[in-house]
Amino acid sequence: MSKLRVLYVASEINPFLQTSEVADFVRKLPQAMQEKGMEIRILVPRFGIINERKNRLHEVVRLSGINITVGDEEKPLIIKVASIPNAKLQVYFIDNEDYFHRKSVFHDKEDNFYEDNDERAIFFCKGAIETVRKLGWAPDIVHCNDWITSFIPLYLKTTYKNDPLFKNTKTVFTIYNNAFSHKFKGDILDKVKMMDIEDNMLGNLKTADFEGFIKLGVEFSDAVIVAGDNKKLEGLFKKIKEKKVETIDTNENYTESYYNLYNELVG
Repeated sequence: MSKLRVLYVASEINPFLQTSEVADFVRKLPQAMQEKGMEIRILVPRFGIINERKNRLHEVVRLSGINITVGDEEKPLIIKVASIPNAKLQVYFIDNEDYFHRKSVFHDKEDNFYEDNDERAIFFCKGAIETVRKLGWAPDIVHCNDWITSFIPLYLKTTYKNDPLFKNTKTVFTIYNNAFSHKFKGDILDKVKMMDIEDNMLGNLKTADFEGFIKLGVEFSDAVIVAGDNKKLEGLFKKIKEKKVETIDTNENYTESYYNLYNELVG
């Protein structure tokens, strides 16, 4: 049996950046899966507060140079890479000057949520898929973490469904309690659209808020997990009728639970 290939996509990872529990989760789980014999890739945004020199990031020229369309604009995609110290894992960083060179993550100095966080999420999701295509690496599982990755399951089930690399790919979507109260502008639906995406597929996103992002991610994923015991998200899950949302507690056996989940999905 060939090695299972798992792609992790997330907003952050230790030791490069930590603002929430996502960073620890995405640091520990991929290594545990690699130790169980799986082939791993990790993709995160290159936020401006990540120190390139200290973390030894360098550009991967052969992967860079694609333009990603967001709404009416095209933005160049730059890919950087760094190794996690004391682990045989590499992390690929999705970069773009307009979106990621700010010295903060999702909020400005006055703690206002960036108006273009929707565009940053779209760019990141499209950029992640295009990077995997450039790598020529067909993932069995794409494990999406947090709201910034919400559009990946949609894109893989529509625009990229006939791409040989993603023909058999299953998606896992993990939800964290990183809610925001911001409501995006009404043109978010037009920005998200790609080939083979009809208006009726974006119904969940009409609210243009955190809940809309999560519901869209849930709708198109093959498995949905809530990270840990998140009572604050229960109201949201009651609104999600179409899928069973599972909880995998981060106890000592959680890596085994994910290992079994991945194998079950691939069948």
